[in-house]
Amino acid sequence: MPQVIDYEYGISAIDSGYHRPMLDAIHLMVEGDRAAIIDTGTNHSVPLVLAAMREKGLRPEQVDYVILTHIHLDHAGGAGLFMREFPNAMLTVHPRGARHMADPARLIAGTVAVYGEEATRRMYGDILPVPAGRILETPHAASIRLAGRELQFLDTPGHARHHVAILDGKSGHVFAGDVFGLSYREMDQDGRQFIVPTSSPTQFDPAPYHRSIDLILAAKPEAVYVTHYSQIRDIPAKGEVLHRLVDAHAELGLREKNAGAARAERLRGGVKRIVLEEARRWGSRLPDDRILDIYSNDVELNAQGLGFWLDSL
Repeated sequence: MPQVIDYEYGISAIDSGYHRPMLDAIHLMVEGDRAAIIDTGTNHSVPLVLAAMREKGLRPEQVDYVILTHIHLDHAGGAGLFMREFPNAMLTVHPRGARHMADPARLIAGTVAVYGEEATRRMYGDILPVPAGRILETPHAASIRLAGRELQFLDTPGHARHHVAILDGKSGHVFAGDVFGLSYREMDQDGRQFIVPTSSPTQFDPAPYHRSIDLILAAKPEAVYVTHYSQIRDIPAKGEVLHRLVDAHAELGLREKNAGAARAERLRGGVKRIVLEEARRWGSRLPDDRILDIYSNDVELNAQGLGFWLDSL
């Protein structure tokens, strides 16, 4: 059975099975007898979500929406297959991402550029298109209703230009995808949660990232749900950390902009230092090698993302 964490307000986190346990969360929202899925993981996530739904007595026909925070494949790779399983669902996506859900060829090519063709196929399988008539574009301030429960979309670039966060009118909580950082449960300590931002390829941009963090903070949510991994609290303090560390990543990139052939390795080393220094500041009792093991994939991706950003300047 998949790992499921049940919260209040009919919200659950389902482990997508991506890479390792508690790396990648799919969120299920249930209101009355209707349901929505927020982010999909990959094709490999489909049987896990269906099993979790069966345990809750939910049928595929009860899903009204598949909601994407953005179209990176660890969030949206399974969307086409999920839509085949959920016959009554509409797919919601930022207007910049809609065409890629209908025709995922460029999305696949971009992922191959980061991971390589063999790894892309192994991780994601065959990415299926979503029929255009079942795609609902969600620009800033758009809203939908799940059995009367209002979900409002916030345009939140900085991690990706096709990123939205979702403000839940019932709980006041926000589903933030990747724009409100990475917070893995293995790092939890004394009831506190560690967080760092993600600058992964290919659209990291500090100025809009700061604005997106502030937009989420302005909603004053008691809880935010991030894909990596699920519910976090003490949101104002985490916003301060994210602002500071977005700046730290940008400063690292600018320092190494002209490092030539050594740039990639220097960026990687710099991101490791940022993560470890923040972990010590925060008070983690884990050894350095364990912290870097938890964040190993993110260190690599953050460094790559800084490289893409520097090349765009």
